[in-house]
Amino acid sequence: MIEIAVTGVTGHLGGAVARRLCAAGHPLRLIARSPSRAPALPRSTVAAASYGDHDAVARALRGTEVALMVSAAESADRLDEHRTFIDAAVTAGVRHLVYISFFGAAADAEFTLARDHHATEEHLRTSGLTWTALRDNLYADFLLTLAGPDGVIRGPAADGRVSAVARADVADCAAAVLRSPAGHAHRTYHLTGPEAVGLADVAALLTAHTGRPVGYHAESLAEARASRAHYAAPAWQLDAWISTYTAIASGALAPVTADVPLLSGHPATPIRALLPTP
Repeated sequence: MIEIAVTGVTGHLGGAVARRLCAAGHPLRLIARSPSRAPALPRSTVAAASYGDHDAVARALRGTEVALMVSAAESADRLDEHRTFIDAAVTAGVRHLVYISFFGAAADAEFTLARDHHATEEHLRTSGLTWTALRDNLYADFLLTLAGPDGVIRGPAADGRVSAVARADVADCAAAVLRSPAGHAHRTYHLTGPEAVGLADVAALLTAHTGRPVGYHAESLAEARASRAHYAAPAWQLDAWISTYTAIASGALAPVTADVPLLSGHPATPIRALLPTP
């Protein structure tokens, strides 16, 4: 089996993909900024690299033909880091790069960070690499953590809905593509859950499951900015947080696709199956 390079291995998604590939018998090149935090997996080696360090990434990827690029941590420089990583993959001789993008990535996307994903995809398309883009929707796992200490989910999502996807389903899809990349060359997949839910639905699910009241308050834009002001976040980050909700309100994140079952071989996981143990 070919050696597959996997980034983001110290995080939830990259680590889950690496474990799935390991279980399937693939030798792995695990790439991490902090190698000591990489999972200890059989048939794997660990290489140190940060996305913004072209030479380190090129060294880390050299000798591998297929790589998973989990999008970098949110930052003002993330797009530059993505472009540097892609350029380094070309230098290293990587042939096929699988990129974790975002649902509805576009230059004018309501969710501001989806614009960076679009720009990354455009750079990847013109790089000369064979590519696959996995555009995952918001994580259903994340929606279940949105209630504050007072038991209220707050955000300017109005009565919009989102076809949130389970993180484990994204890992299954990514591992399937990496195991047989040739069949997914120059393809874009849109990864969603099996249904679109509103934040009021999420609150009701949590209430019924835990027995503790959880509510949803559809903030105005002014309320959203005021309620997050104490974080003293930079403008780009505050805009990203708020546009997560306005993207739901706009309907942009509501469409449901069949790409999870197409790639993973199993039905997409409903959000109710992810509810925590009371």
